[in-house]
Amino acid sequence: MSKIRKLSSVENGLAEAIKKLKAEVIEKATGKSISFIRKCSDPDLKQQLDHKDAVNIDIACLENGLPPYLLRAHEYIILKELKKVKHNNYEINELLVKFTILHGELMNAINNAKKPEGDRGTNISVAEKKEIFDAFHALENKILKIKSTIENK
Repeated sequence: MSKIRKLSSVENGLAEAIKKLKAEVIEKATGKSISFIRKCSDPDLKQQLDHKDAVNIDIACLENGLPPYLLRAHEYIILKELKKVKHNNYEINELLVKFTILHGELMNAINNAKKPEGDRGTNISVAEKKEIFDAFHALENKILKIKSTIENK
């Protein structure tokens, strides 16, 4: 019974190449026995495929009219990671935009409290202090969110 491999893995790409190519083709391309290469396709074993061998196997696939299985596996793995990175950058950018908005709201609350036409003129009233402290609190929470997002990267 064959082992189940993750679809987006080098081991799966190698297993596909092994199925489609003849043992002699793989041995000629890599200079290694087919049993060694099969062991490399086993995700439970420590034996791993050398990059040079992976390239040679993909070249052999192309020469035999097959797709480059290992290249496709690498592309899928990298694209999956790229989506994570883009998502994280988007999240940080979004947090920074919200931070800027909250900073503006804080500055607005402070400036409004200082205006002569405010509740107590140029003195800050209790209601204005509450509004300022609420704006500070929202800004502090956003700073903590940005810090935790960066730490978790």
